[in-house]
Amino acid sequence: MKVLFVSSEAVPYAKTGGLGDVCGSLPKALKELGLETGLIIPFYRQIKEGHFDVSETGIKVSINISDKKIKAPVLKLVPACRKQGDKTSTVPTYFIKRDKYYDREYLYGTPEEDYPDSLERFTLFSRGVLESLKQIDFKPDIIHCHDWQTGLIPVYLKTVYKDDPFFSGIKTIFTIHNIAYQGLFPAAQFHVTGLPHYVFHHDSMEFWGRINILKGGIVFSDIITTVSEKYASEIQTKEFGCGLEGVLQARKTHLFGILNGVDYDEWNPSLDKFIAANYDKKDMIGKKKCRKDLLKEYNLNIPGNIPLIGIISRFVAQKGFDILKEAMDELMSMDIGMVILGTGDKKYNDQFAGFAMKHPQKLGVRIAFDNRMAHKVMAGCDMFLMPSRYEPCGMSQMYSLKYGTIPVVRATGGLDDTIDNFNPETREGNGFKFPDYSPSSLVEKVKEAAAIFNGDTGAWDRLIKKAMSADFSWNMSAARYVELYKSVLSL
Repeated sequence: MKVLFVSSEAVPYAKTGGLGDVCGSLPKALKELGLETGLIIPFYRQIKEGHFDVSETGIKVSINISDKKIKAPVLKLVPACRKQGDKTSTVPTYFIKRDKYYDREYLYGTPEEDYPDSLERFTLFSRGVLESLKQIDFKPDIIHCHDWQTGLIPVYLKTVYKDDPFFSGIKTIFTIHNIAYQGLFPAAQFHVTGLPHYVFHHDSMEFWGRINILKGGIVFSDIITTVSEKYASEIQTKEFGCGLEGVLQARKTHLFGILNGVDYDEWNPSLDKFIAANYDKKDMIGKKKCRKDLLKEYNLNIPGNIPLIGIISRFVAQKGFDILKEAMDELMSMDIGMVILGTGDKKYNDQFAGFAMKHPQKLGVRIAFDNRMAHKVMAGCDMFLMPSRYEPCGMSQMYSLKYGTIPVVRATGGLDDTIDNFNPETREGNGFKFPDYSPSSLVEKVKEAAAIFNGDTGAWDRLIKKAMSADFSWNMSAARYVELYKSVLSL
């Protein structure tokens, strides 16, 4: 079985969030289970600056976009030589190169706005993937597409390429990582896609008079997945469906929720090369050193008997920054310290930088995407806060469990699937979660967690060991994808 992953990002090449983590680690996990997997992403500036060993394939695809013929070379990763006995396998990885579209500082847009030519960028990418398949040495049984940036591929296969014998029998799976991002464009730009006009219809890609690329992926793919069981249910409701709940309900027999896994080669305190000292659940001395190192990075002096809370996030309302903003003054009145890492909407960047100036002894804020610091925050904190309004899967809470950094989360989506609320009487649970999306609920749950941290050392130590024993590796989730792939090939 051959499965091609098509994504707008994948670690270690280019990443803005969990999508990149999944598309970098799931193909490797599937390859370990015996599947032949491949990956194609755009050739971004991040990849060029990352000094990856990439070579020309000699292949150049030619794509018509509106009245322009655009040529794009196809590059390939040169696999690194591995040490004898190294069982990790390199996934064949290809890149669609067009500097005009992809050689930019950011992947999708500036902090102020999306790039205005996004439809052209990902039309070129989607058509480029399909055209390149005819020439590269990898003909898949299944094309596994991810998020709206690849939503055109299932549409093309059922329309423009439906009579092309090369693509006969190839199936598509379309994974929704976050339904709020749909690829919406004015109807006047539909010609950019090169699709027949009948596709711009309310049963296909039309959405309140606009083009909806995500909707196209949902309607035309053979199977739809999303990244947790809870989120698969939530997106079929008006509250979380972002206007596509009816489309998803119509395809509910083809919709599956599979929880994302964690790459424990990358996120593991016993192996982590970024943190001050390695540790595991049998020897936690290193975690104290990591806390000391983190406080030095943020220029804070928080006593060891006061819990240090970490946040690593995009600064957007979806991640709970609207209620966190309202809760900050009360949180800062408590005996806690806090470090925040991330970037996003300018208003939140400015507001939380302002909070750090207001509370310089207790709060550190770094406005940046910094992978090295993300590992340090994960290892150096006592708790990890995720107050998301909705969270399709969430990866950070699973990382934090492995690091013995106890998650405090809102009970939604994958956060609800992975975190069991701690019960002080039975001492069962692996974290803390609150149901109501409000500043008061957030504050009360932080108070509850802080009270356990300060008042019941035995319970906290038990909680840490339970958290670090959790297994969210890709093993189980990858096996579920294999079964899904088998089922789609029989359709």
